[in-house]
Order: sequence, then structure tokens, then C-alpha cells
Amino acid sequence: LSAFRQRDCWFHNMENDVSFKFHQQLLLISENLVTEDVAALKFLCTDLLPLSKLEGVKSAADIFKLLMAQEYLNAEDTFLLAELLYRMKYHSLLEKVGYTKEKVQECLHEKGRVSPYRQMLYELSENITSEMLEEITFLLQSHLPKRWTTLSALDLLTLLEKQGHLTKDNVQILEDVCMTVSPDLLETIDCYKKAKVLCCNIFSSPDVRTAAKLLKELGVLLSFCPTKMHKRRCVLLSSEQEGTSVDGVFYFNPRLDVNTWHLKFCSLKRQAFFFSFLQIMKSYKMDGPHRGFCLIINNVNFSRSQRKGSCRDAERLERVFTWLGLDVKTYTDLKSGDIINLMETWQRVQDHKDRNCFICCVLSHGKSGAIYGTDDKLVSIRKLMSHFTAKQCPQLAAKPKLFFIQACQGNSIQRPVHVDTDGPTPDLSSMQERVSLFESIPEEADFLLGMATVDGCVSFRHIEEGAWYIQALCSKLQLLVPRGEDILSILTQVNEDVAKRVSPSGTKKQMPQPAYTLRRKFIFPIPTAPPPS
Repeated sequence: LSAFRQRDCWFHNMENDVSFKFHQQLLLISENLVTEDVAALKFLCTDLLPLSKLEGVKSAADIFKLLMAQEYLNAEDTFLLAELLYRMKYHSLLEKVGYTKEKVQECLHEKGRVSPYRQMLYELSENITSEMLEEITFLLQSHLPKRWTTLSALDLLTLLEKQGHLTKDNVQILEDVCMTVSPDLLETIDCYKKAKVLCCNIFSSPDVRTAAKLLKELGVLLSFCPTKMHKRRCVLLSSEQEGTSVDGVFYFNPRLDVNTWHLKFCSLKRQAFFFSFLQIMKSYKMDGPHRGFCLIINNVNFSRSQRKGSCRDAERLERVFTWLGLDVKTYTDLKSGDIINLMETWQRVQDHKDRNCFICCVLSHGKSGAIYGTDDKLVSIRKLMSHFTAKQCPQLAAKPKLFFIQACQGNSIQRPVHVDTDGPTPDLSSMQERVSLFESIPEEADFLLGMATVDGCVSFRHIEEGAWYIQALCSKLQLLVPRGEDILSILTQVNEDVAKRVSPSGTKKQMPQPAYTLRRKFIFPIPTAPPPS
């Protein structure tokens, strides 16, 4: 009997210890959240907790208590809190509840509780500036209490909901004010409405063929992928075992033909299904018969220098972009005129119309706003990119065009051991005027320019391993594309990688710089093959 009592006491103490640590983590999280964050938490939890109780909330800890009382949150299941922190972009706090950004993304479709409607409103509020809010408040004066003061966009949205002017089925009032104040805000609302209609049609489809057609309208590439890694981004997936639920949407028996597929609504909730497509609709379509062309211009041999290590960069780029599904074409040692002629040739290629995107990588020497041909003559980066505007290349209109430039953008040269720079020997008697990075991009949408370095600075290249920037770019593409990351998130990681590097002398560093006019997220479909080694 004494032994049983001791064991029960031990278990009780262990449970108390776990509970204490859990509450301690919640307190730490609460202390890291300011007043605006508490308001965001309240708004995101509006559909989960009684409004009367939410109105009395003073701190994040108060919300955590309410969530625990409703059994949404406990020491064993912290996902809802992780989702809330993720929505609020507090990724650094996720580890305190046992999650990472990537782990939350993997679980959202199955376990997410914040409704697509609530997410849409929250995202909208994040993009409404104080000036916009003043204009919106003025337009809605007839709907607001006479002495009511608008404190934030979330306050205004909450009031409109309370008055019944705004519901998940009626967002007309938002469309009206956004059209007047900032039409760009309409994209978020339009995505929500389109996804809502199409997903309702999908769930009411009489057969899989009809559902598949509707899925294609959403820009979803119907594909078969047996590996667990890719289930997050595939819709139709083959299953190893008959009758196994895949993402909770489709069951597929590989021994049966397409006519025997049947649609079942099982573990995946309608709202999670809906939101997955809401996210897809905000990305560029990547479901064409071919991914796109990737040009690699690799200038190695110049009259006064050789860019050692550049061939290693070109080979690495070719392997990675081939893995990503692009048709890669490599050109070596082009003079300035040859580069312009090549751009003019590819601008007229009719096959772009069947492609999703276009990518061009240039490895060369450079100066501010320009790259060198092997004849030591400059080609403006803006001129190089302008061949692919909607007017010059209609086949690529509204499609993403990505340019990656590995070249110096300044004249100074400092050569440590084993480290070379991608800039020619400078003429110190003259100084070249610097060109803003954004001046290099054509003045229209759907372009991205990834530069190895900021304007006026050199970029470093190892004479055997290749350029720091290209090494980091290829490495992060291989790591993060399988996780479903978009290109801007990937380039942020590239910046971090390169920024940590230092020359052997310990005195020289480098910072890449992207600039873009993309209108949507650019996400590479996840390849079925493993990344190249």
C-alpha cells in the first residue's frame, strides 16, 4: 500500500511539474505581447470564445485562461496557441509551445481553428494604414455611433460585425470602402470570395471529374506523389494502402481506374480545405504543361581576368533549376552584343505561352546597375530585363519573371586568399554614378531581381567552391522549396546565410539585395524527386 501511495505521489508531483512549466511558458509569452497583440488575439479568437468574456480581457494571459477553460489549450495540446502566434507572425515565440514555423504550416490544414473569414479580416487589417483608416472611418460615418472613436482597423471591423453590416457571407461594405480608399486591398477580399464559391462547388460536386475541373480553376496542379514530404501541397495523392485517408479529401485506390475514384469528406474540416485554396489563389499559377525556361549566362574568360569558380556556380544552378522542373539553357562567355541578341531571341520565343514563369541567371563582372560582357562593355540590367515586359513579350504577361545577378555592383577590390571578387580592375581616375536597385527593374508588375550584393559593393566568389550568393541561393532552394516556402521567404534566408559569411581575412562581408514588383506569392511546386546532391 505504501508503494502505491509513493507511486501516486510521484505521478502527482510530475503532473504538477508539467503544469507549472506549461503555465510558466504561457506567462513568458504573455509578457512578450503588447496591447496591440492582445487586441489581435481577441480578434482571432472571436469565433472560438464568448464575446462577453472577450470584452473583459486585459492581457494575453486572460485569453489563455479562457482558451484553457474551453479546453482549446492544455499542456498536451498547444497547437491553437501556436496557430495564433503564427498568424500574428510571432515565429520566435513558437518554440515556447514546442513548435516551429514549418511544423505549424504542416499541421494547419488538419488542425487549424481560425476560420478563413477571420483570417481574411485580420490580413486586411494588417494592410490598412492609419491614413486609410481615417478615410474609411469618414466614408462609414453613417454606420458608426456619433461619438465613437476609431482606435484601430480591428476595432472598426469588430463594430461592423456587431452591427450586422459584416458577416462571412456578406463583405460588400468592405468592398465598397476598399474600392474608394485603396483598390489593392480588394485582392484579399476577392480571393476569399472566389475560394468560398469554388470550394462550395467542389464539396457539392457529383463526381471526381467535376471536382478535379474545379480544382484546376483554383490553380491546383492535380498530381500523384507517394511521399509524405509532399502531402501538404498535393491534392490528389496515391495511397500505399487501400482506404487510407490522404489529407482527408480524396481516397485513391491505385488498383482502380479514374472512373472509380470517389470523393469523401472525412478528417479534413471544410474550413481547412477552404483556406488551403485561399492561399493557393494568392500565389502565381504554376499548373501549366511546362514550368518555364531558365537561362544561365556564365561569363568566365575576360581579357584581363578569369572568373574562377563560376563554372561550379553554373553547374549548381543548372542542377537545381532542372530539379525544379525548368528547361535550362546555359550560355558561356558572351560579349555585350551577344547578351542583347540573346535576350531579343528569347523575347520572341512563342513557347513562353505554355510556361508558368521565366528565369534568367547572369554570372559575370559588374558595376552599379550593369553587368559586363566578355568584351568588357557594360549591359544595363534594366535593359536586359525590359525585353520581357508585357509589351515586349506578351507570352509572359502576368507571369513571374525572375532574374538573379551574380556580379559586383561597385569598383573597390580587396582580394583575400582564395577569395575573388566579381568586379573588373577599376579605373581609379573616374567614378561611376551609382544606380538605385529599383531603377533597374522595369516599371511594371511580375518582376523579381535578386542581386548578389547591394549597390556600390563587391560580391565574393571562392575560386573553387563558387560565389557565396549562388551557393546560398541553391542551398536554400533545395531546403525550403520542399517545405512550400515562397521565393521572397527563401531569399530572406539567402540574405541571412550570406551575411554570416566572412572572408578568410575576417574583414570582408557581403549582403545580397532583392527587389521586386511581384503581385502574388511565387511558390515552386514541390518536386517528386529528392533534391540534387
